[in-house]
Amino acid sequence: MRSSVRRVPSPCAQWGDKDADFIREILDLVGDKWSVLVIGTLSEGAVRYSELAEAIPGISQRMLTLTLKQLQRSGLVDRTAYAEVPPRVEYSLTGLGTSLLSTVLELAAWSADRHAEIRRHQHAYDSRTA
Repeated sequence: MRSSVRRVPSPCAQWGDKDADFIREILDLVGDKWSVLVIGTLSEGAVRYSELAEAIPGISQRMLTLTLKQLQRSGLVDRTAYAEVPPRVEYSLTGLGTSLLSTVLELAAWSADRHAEIRRHQHAYDSRTA
């Protein structure tokens, strides 16, 4: 007897397991709630740490520092320290980070544009499952 279950091809079938693992890793990084906001904030050019902290509501100093380090590690953000008194440090997008910018800004705009609709769906779902 044949099973009626249809096998659906994976959207990642075009990539090997190694590539799929890396894709998940990068999506975890750039899809993180703070990374999107940091990348978007850096869209206009170099920004000091304190300006980043002020521009991103709700981010703690610890999360901003960790997010910047992760983005630096992956080559998306550059850190420039100036030998001045007091010391000045600025963060900016690298070429790689800039190549991701339009995608990140589109995702943020999509989220903002559909905020009310998504909230309605969430509340409706929550009321059915409560």
